[in-house]
Amino acid sequence: MSSKTRITTDAAPAPAHTFSQGVRKGPFVQVSGQGPVDPATNEYLFPGDVAAQTTRTLENVKAIVEASGATFDDVVMLRVYLTKREDFAIMNEAYGAFVEANTPSGVLPSRTTVFTGLPREEMLVEIDGIAIVEG
Repeated sequence: MSSKTRITTDAAPAPAHTFSQGVRKGPFVQVSGQGPVDPATNEYLFPGDVAAQTTRTLENVKAIVEASGATFDDVVMLRVYLTKREDFAIMNEAYGAFVEANTPSGVLPSRTTVFTGLPREEMLVEIDGIAIVEG
């Protein structure tokens, strides 16, 4: 039976004390919800710019996936949480550009998008994901 391990990296924002950046059990990697936070300063970036926030958030997800031993191409599912329905098209364009550029296999991850409130007022987007580590 495989043990559960915490995934940590300085290339993504430090997690709150109540959760891990990511968790791996066997080949499964779950990345906790990430926001548009600078990993060096833990400050929220790009107020009001959902495209830039989406890209920064995906960079944080990617860093945690890579710290697990996987690549972004190993991501099978991403969940996107948006605060405003009218931001969907802008988020979707930034999301598509990032995901396509970081998925060399061409098999894009599955995705769900939900409109909801987020923990911080400056957060327009939050993204979590699941990756499967090969080998």
